[in-house]
Amino acid sequence: MKYILSLFLFLSLAFSSEFYAKLEPVHTYIVKSSVSGKIIFSNDKIEGLSANNTKVIEIDSVVEKLELKQVNKKIQLISKMISIENKNYERLKKVRTKSDFDKDVQLLKSLNLESTKADLFIKKVSLTDIIKKKKLIENNRYIYNINVKKDDYVTAGTVLYEAKDLSQGKLEIFVPINEVDSLKNKTIYLNGKITDIKIDKIYKVAHSRHISSYKVDIIVPNPKIFSRLIKIEFK
Repeated sequence: MKYILSLFLFLSLAFSSEFYAKLEPVHTYIVKSSVSGKIIFSNDKIEGLSANNTKVIEIDSVVEKLELKQVNKKIQLISKMISIENKNYERLKKVRTKSDFDKDVQLLKSLNLESTKADLFIKKVSLTDIIKKKKLIENNRYIYNINVKKDDYVTAGTVLYEAKDLSQGKLEIFVPINEVDSLKNKTIYLNGKITDIKIDKIYKVAHSRHISSYKVDIIVPNPKIFSRLIKIEFK
């Protein structure tokens, strides 16, 4: 009887592997400013909560909005000028007494205006993009840490806040290289409970610190609590 029990324990150990890992959000985003300017709004009330189409940070964009308004006016004016110059060119083409040079000069006026209009469209797109980047809105992400306050001045590359995706959790373990293949088809138990979770990713390059191991990621759907230690077993 003692022999059978010992054999059972040996087989259980031989065919199961046990690891521990902290359950973390599947993705963490370090949000940096891509533009320069003064912070006019910093939503410290959303810090530590999940955002739902919520404004987190806004950078002053008064100058860009004013400039965009002027650019739009210029585009409208130039469009009218192009229409007039094109009509003049069409009329000039029908006048036989006008030389080709005169006609080319008139055509050149239209082409120059078209070029100016194209440059203004590029300016418009650029300003619109800058204005958009100065208002940061988050949806379905947990706002973990806001690093700037109202009246701070930021430049491109300044860290504004951290956001986390809590829809899934990730367990990261380091498995000895010679054991990895044997775990692929095993059942995963978390804190002693059987699951239908599978290994998400195996990094088949030895880790810089765990030199004899591969990093293995396990994705956990809809976890309720994060940053707790989880016992992971493969059986």
